[in-house]
Amino acid sequence: MNHTLSQAVAPQRRPVRYLFALTLFLSALTGFAQMPIFKRYYIADIPGLGWLAQYYVTYTLHYMSAIAFMTIAAYVITDYRLNRRKAVRINPAGYVRGAMLLAILISGILLVFRNLPGYRYSPELIVYLNFSHLGMAVIFLGTALALRLLKKEWTSPR
Repeated sequence: MNHTLSQAVAPQRRPVRYLFALTLFLSALTGFAQMPIFKRYYIADIPGLGWLAQYYVTYTLHYMSAIAFMTIAAYVITDYRLNRRKAVRINPAGYVRGAMLLAILISGILLVFRNLPGYRYSPELIVYLNFSHLGMAVIFLGTALALRLLKKEWTSPR
């Protein structure tokens, strides 16, 4: 990638990276808070963290972070397709992360449908979706951390 293009693109991407990291953090925190682990292990008793034990607060924040995630994903995909495709390519680490995020997104959308009136899932499917969503989130967070420590970016110059 030439120097002027990298200067033009990089400053615009920095806020998106921070928003993405914040969204992932909030999604993970509120997702784990859906389980009663914060109350069970007295983390919610720490001053200022009591909201982590309130199901409807964490439920609402989890949905809001999911909406923010989908908005950021739509922006990044559109930006790549329209502006960056000729300058950078998605490398294998990016495809791995993207596939994991897609699996999390699909299982999350199916779990949202479960909460809507008129949708009836079998108990086995609900358990499968819950474990898939949680398991893929944990695997994604571990993989993303490992790839970050190895300095493997999502894209590389063409």
